[in-house]
Amino acid sequence: DVQLQAFGGGLVQAGGFLRLSCVVSGISFDDSAIGWFRRGPGKDREAVSCMSTNDGVTDYKESMKGRFIITSDNAKNTVYLQMDSLQPEDRAVYYCAAVTLEINSLARHGSKWCQYEYPHWGQGTQVTVSS
Repeated sequence: DVQLQAFGGGLVQAGGFLRLSCVVSGISFDDSAIGWFRRGPGKDREAVSCMSTNDGVTDYKESMKGRFIITSDNAKNTVYLQMDSLQPEDRAVYYCAAVTLEINSLARHGSKWCQYEYPHWGQGTQVTVSS
């Protein structure tokens, strides 16, 4: 079974930082795209940042660029999301998701990793930012 375990959330003050981790098992990690998504209170789920663990190419939602950085440690099957300058509007449950890269999806979306359909999801980790 594919499993994703997300952790690292918590309560921080505005301007603070957190680093989320997502440990992935049951999938060929080096041939995957891993994404971070979030759902704030009363909001739809949105993409935050995604990457290919094969070549390290990243994809960010425009508003996240500069504050959030996605990286991976392939030896640990882990993807990280460094979040800096957090603001109250960043409050959300953050989820990591995984998809195995296949020819059809690569042809359709290229390196727009956040546009892929992700079949595997973790349980989410809560991030709360106080003003």
